[in-house]
Amino acid sequence: MTEGCSKVCIRPADAADAAVIARIHLISRAATMPYLPPQRRSHEQVTQWVGGVLLRECRTWVAVCGPEVLGYAAVEGDMLEHLYLRPDFRRQGIGTLLLNEVRRHNSGGLSLHVFQQNTEARAFYQRHGFTVLDSSDGSRNMENLPDMTLRWVPSSTR
Repeated sequence: MTEGCSKVCIRPADAADAAVIARIHLISRAATMPYLPPQRRSHEQVTQWVGGVLLRECRTWVAVCGPEVLGYAAVEGDMLEHLYLRPDFRRQGIGTLLLNEVRRHNSGGLSLHVFQQNTEARAFYQRHGFTVLDSSDGSRNMENLPDMTLRWVPSSTR
């Protein structure tokens, strides 16, 4: 499956994962979305957000190889709020494993927002059956960047 890992598993995230989820969040955004404004929050601040907000408000899963966390996905209702991987583990099927787990728990469908500039993420989601519902000028996100809403509906409910 992956070069450095023989078996990736998906499990629910817990409070002990907060610091590593924060690190993945920060390094993944910096590596894959260089057009974003520089991060103004420290790793400690993002860890507090993960533990105090993300893990409390979202169903969150982590992809692990043994004890090592490689990525995470977080869902609130039927909205995929986050799916981030360590940059050194991208393009190895781990994002698909996380997305499949999320979809398994959201059998009625799933939506997400993606920046229009994030062509790699858009292509990933389109490969996995997501379609564009709408686009925005950026007024609905804190980065003020044009974005899109994508939606996946299982084929059995279409």
